[in-house]
Order: sequence, then C-alpha cells, then structure tokens
Amino acid sequence: MTEPVVAAGGRRTPTARARLRGLSLLGPALVAGVAYLDPGNVASNMTAGARYGYLLVWVVVAGNAMAWLVQYLSAKLGIVTGRSLPEVLGRRIRSRWARRAYWLQAELVAMATDIAEVLGGAVALSLLFGIPLPVGGLITGAVSIALLTVHSRRGPRHFEFVIIGLMATIVAGFITGLFVSPPDPASIAGGMLPRFTDSGSVLLAASILGATIMPHAIYAHSALTRDRFPTAGRNRPSVRTLLTATRWDVTIAMVVAGAVNLAILLLAAANLDGVAGTDSLEGAHAAITEGLGGLIGTLFAVGLLASGLASTSVGAYAGAEIMHGLLTIRVPLIVRRLVTLIPALVILAAGVDPTLALVLSQVVLSFGIPFALVPLVVLTAQRRTLGDHTNRLLTTVLGAAAAALLIALNAALVLLVLTAP
Repeated sequence: MTEPVVAAGGRRTPTARARLRGLSLLGPALVAGVAYLDPGNVASNMTAGARYGYLLVWVVVAGNAMAWLVQYLSAKLGIVTGRSLPEVLGRRIRSRWARRAYWLQAELVAMATDIAEVLGGAVALSLLFGIPLPVGGLITGAVSIALLTVHSRRGPRHFEFVIIGLMATIVAGFITGLFVSPPDPASIAGGMLPRFTDSGSVLLAASILGATIMPHAIYAHSALTRDRFPTAGRNRPSVRTLLTATRWDVTIAMVVAGAVNLAILLLAAANLDGVAGTDSLEGAHAAITEGLGGLIGTLFAVGLLASGLASTSVGAYAGAEIMHGLLTIRVPLIVRRLVTLIPALVILAAGVDPTLALVLSQVVLSFGIPFALVPLVVLTAQRRTLGDHTNRLLTTVLGAAAAALLIALNAALVLLVLTAP
C-alpha cells in the first residue's frame, strides 16, 4: 500500500507521502461497514443477549469472519471490472424476465433494510426526545436525504467522511457501557461453542447473520469502489495496490463492526439476561438506564440514532445501484429515498412493535444472502471476469462454504417455523 525508500543502513522504509497516499485509499469499506451497524443489528444482538445470554456469541464472531471475505470479494469485483455486482449480473443474465425476477428479490431485500434503519432512527428519537414514532421516521428520512445530497453534490469522498463520523458515534454509543459493567470472560468463552437450544435461538441466529452479512452491503461495496477508483481515472493506482489497500480497509471496517456487534450482545447478556421487558429496544434502554445510569442510557440512544441515520443513507445508495445495474434505470437517490420511506412510515403509523419489525426484517435479509453471495463467489472465481486477479482455490472454497452454511441455516429455519406447534 506504500512505496518504500532506502534509508540509512540500507533499510527500506515508506515515505510520509506514501503513507498518506495509502491512507487516502481507505474509506469504501468503512462506508459499506455501516450496514453491519444498522438498527437491525442492534435489535437482533440486543434481543439475543437478553433472551439467551451468551449462547449466540459464536454466531456474531462467525458471521463477522465470513463478512470479511464477502466484503473483500465485493470490493475486488468493483476495482478490477470497474462495475458493480448488479451491473455485472445485469449483463450476464440474458433473459429479461429472469433479470426482473432477480431485481425484485434484491429490491425487497433493500426495502427490508430501509424499514429497519428508519424504524431504528425513529425509536432513537423517541427515546431521546419523546418524539412520536411516525414523526421520528419522517425526521430520519429527512436527515438521510441531506446525507445523500452530500454524495450527489460533493462526491463519494465527502460522503465517506460524514459516514465515518457517524460510525465513530455508533462505536462510542454502544461500547461505553461495557466499561461500566464488563461481561464475564468465562461466559464469553462458553458462548464460542456452536449450539442452539430451541427454534427461537435459530431464528435469532438467522437474524444476526442477516444483519451481519447484508445483501445490500455486498451490492453497495462493489459500487463504492467503482465510484471511488474509476478505471478511467488519470492517477488511478495499480489494481494490486488498490487490492492491498482494500484488504486493510475491509479489515479495519470489520474489526470495528464486529467489536460493536459483540459489545451489544455482551451488554445485553451481562445486564439484561432474565430482566422482564428487555426484548424490545425501549425496554432495553430503560433497563440500561436504570442499571448503568442515565449517561450510558443516553449514549445507547445516541448510538442507535447515528446507526439509523448512517445506514439508511447507505441503504438508499445500494437500492439505487441495484435498480440501475439490473434494469438500467437510473433513479435519483433522493427520489428513491422518498419512495422507500413509505413502508417504514406505514409500519410506524400502524403501531407495529418496532423491535419485532426490526428482527423480522433481518430474517428477510438472511434469505436474500444466497442470491448475492453465490453469484459473487462464482464471478470472482472466473478468469474471464477478473483475469489475473481471480480468486485462489482456497478463497473460492471458503466462499462456497460460507454460502452453503447460510443456505442450510435458512432451510433449517423454514423447517422449524413450518413444524412449530
């Protein structure tokens, strides 16, 4: 990622300018990584910790490990081909009806994502200021439009700075509580043993994975790298340099996202396990405030608000890219934001439990994972797609194993739901 120079004694060290240039290549993964910190993640991990304690720690860790590989492959596709995953698929799927069917499922996944993010922002505004949920949903939508305007008018780099700032707020909001009430290390170690106890734990595992390996993040990351490093760029670094920087970018993003997701589950497991009413965001906030103090409760709500605002902007960006790539229809980001805001506002106005809607939306996301992940693994394994940068055999095997595991979990979930008394 840096260019070395020869120092005294013959040692080769990177110059300050080279270091800065390497740092300037970071950013797309951190924006895509916000998708792993959306309100659906908060609801799923908080509910898992409150209901099952440390049981599903292993799911968060395994999901984050798989997410690293998935996001790197997505970014690599965008860098090498100069096209997003939806664009590549739009050119490979010859049948118009097959392409439309694929777009429909991807669009439903993007809408489920949007619902989760707007609901989370509305709940956070209600917790912080007592704003009614429908009004909070409108405010969340309005702020996300402002953020998307930054991308449209100032470009991807300025958009990255704004989203990374919100990510820092999310980190502070959700991790601080662990310093006040740290979890039990032995219990964390016990939670690393893969197991389930009932159909409810399988449902939450699918929800956690749906929130961790999010289909729209796969679509978005390839588009973010395409926009940031256009193949026709005058001073574009070499593909190998960009891929090296991307590995660092993805690693940083996944470490941050994984730490926050794990912190949310551990915070709930250490403080909310067995406490009545904590399987909702409002109840969890009340219990955290009572047990850990008003400051920690406020930081939790602020983190939830930042999560909703940042992730809904990235979700709208992904949805617009899905439509453009598969249907070659370019809808302005702001127009799309207005349209996809409607289902979330309807849910809020109808009085549906926001936390339940958040968790179920993540289950919907988990069913969309194979449709994004399988083509991604196949395309990045093809020499005609990536040329000399095609996947190594081990990378393809690991990607295929991740896809198979996720599909098997979803099949088990369907079986459990259908056979439940």
